[in-house]
Amino acid sequence: MGDRTVIRYAHAASPEELLWGQWTNKPSAVDDFKPYLHQRWQAGERNATRLLKEITALGYRGSYGALSTYLRPLRAARPVAPPAPSVRKVTGWLATHPDRLEDAHQLQLATVLDRCPELTALLKHVRTFAIMLTQRRGQDLPGWLAAVRADDLPALHAFAGGLERDLDAVTAGLTLPWSSGPVEGHVNRIKMLKRQMFGRAGFLLLRKRVLLTT
Repeated sequence: MGDRTVIRYAHAASPEELLWGQWTNKPSAVDDFKPYLHQRWQAGERNATRLLKEITALGYRGSYGALSTYLRPLRAARPVAPPAPSVRKVTGWLATHPDRLEDAHQLQLATVLDRCPELTALLKHVRTFAIMLTQRRGQDLPGWLAAVRADDLPALHAFAGGLERDLDAVTAGLTLPWSSGPVEGHVNRIKMLKRQMFGRAGFLLLRKRVLLTT
């Protein structure tokens, strides 16, 4: 306890004189400047140092501590904005079937789409392409490419250009029941074995491992 507090307690003539700070209605040096502080706070100024300079120029003679104490409840009452979703999360929401999205994620996605019309157009193209892919509707691909070209989505234009360069193969992949998935699986398995054997043995042992695991 500080010396000044002890002296004040020793010279108190009544219990009321022992009360201080939050327990009293003693006028504060900040009182005359509260309307101005609220106005600046609503305008978005949150820096106590800048507010102190402003009210000092208006005649404030109190301390920084008194101002900081008055602003503390205002800071506590200020609603905290939720953090913006990451690019990875938004990408996942765009690529997920709407029936499988949680309600909270649907609300967040709707908020993002309201602020970005380009993402709204992108979502439409992504879901249309997903229908073509899952329902084998390759005949709809030309119309999808034309719709993509009509929107200002440069990144998606690059993807559409790649599809157009091999249009027949892509159309067949979106239409026929066959795929090169098993072949790709064997290629990946052989690459894995090759990495495991790198620097450890020669081609003959690698060949034997490939053939024995087939």
